[in-house]
Amino acid sequence: MTSEKHQKKIAVINDLSGYGRCSLTVVIPILSALKIQCCPVPTSILSNHTGFPTYFFDDYTDKMPQYIEQWKKLKLSFDGIYSGFLGSEAQIQIVIDMIKEFRTEETLVIIDPIMGDHGKAYQTYTPEMCNRMKELVGYGNIVTPNLTEACILTGREYREEGFKRGVLGQMAAEIQSLGPESVVITGVKEGSFVTNVVLEKDGGPHFIRTRHVGNERPGTGDVFSSIIAAYAVRGVPLRDGVRKAANFVKECILKSDELNVPVENGVCFEELLSLLIRH
Repeated sequence: MTSEKHQKKIAVINDLSGYGRCSLTVVIPILSALKIQCCPVPTSILSNHTGFPTYFFDDYTDKMPQYIEQWKKLKLSFDGIYSGFLGSEAQIQIVIDMIKEFRTEETLVIIDPIMGDHGKAYQTYTPEMCNRMKELVGYGNIVTPNLTEACILTGREYREEGFKRGVLGQMAAEIQSLGPESVVITGVKEGSFVTNVVLEKDGGPHFIRTRHVGNERPGTGDVFSSIIAAYAVRGVPLRDGVRKAANFVKECILKSDELNVPVENGVCFEELLSLLIRH
């Protein structure tokens, strides 16, 4: 039995990019602000994210099983397992094995199936990896694809705008049929708004929108999914978590534009963490 004094813990599988505000350098402070202990499993180490013209990269795939093995020996447990960017089929399998090892009836699994953006899969993502990601998605309680990733998962042709809500609901249902209880399709453009499509186990899809502001920036998906993961583990209803995440990302974009933060530097969420700490 979990006591009221138990602090929630989430094991986070993602890369560590030293500069540029994405992946673990976003996830750790966001979860901490929301009173969650973040337990990282690094998939790779980068000097900065790959949107910059040059970067150092160290693949951690071969070390991940040894790293996770120590957690098994220590009999660690987690309230959540949250998977972000994965760089190979081998890493996808490692995450599947980790979920099987550490999941209990109380563990929530959040999968952010980071495969692409703007209608294209990332260069590192082969068709085989995309198929394996479908398998991993099946292990999630909550999955958070963007529109590009939702199209990849459902085999649909991408277009930047113009999807009817009925089709978006069908896409969410098709992703749900892969196994997850809940699906959040993020960042759908609808005129001057950005809409998130939320489909849970019971009932039809819900469309939660915020006004589109400022420049598109790297790392906003990491901010969004981290907030959803934290609130879900804390027992906050998913739709409420999505609203809070969307509003926070909007405020971060506005603040970053106000401070003239270069687009490749992501969002200066640090300026606004107090908005999360209050909750």
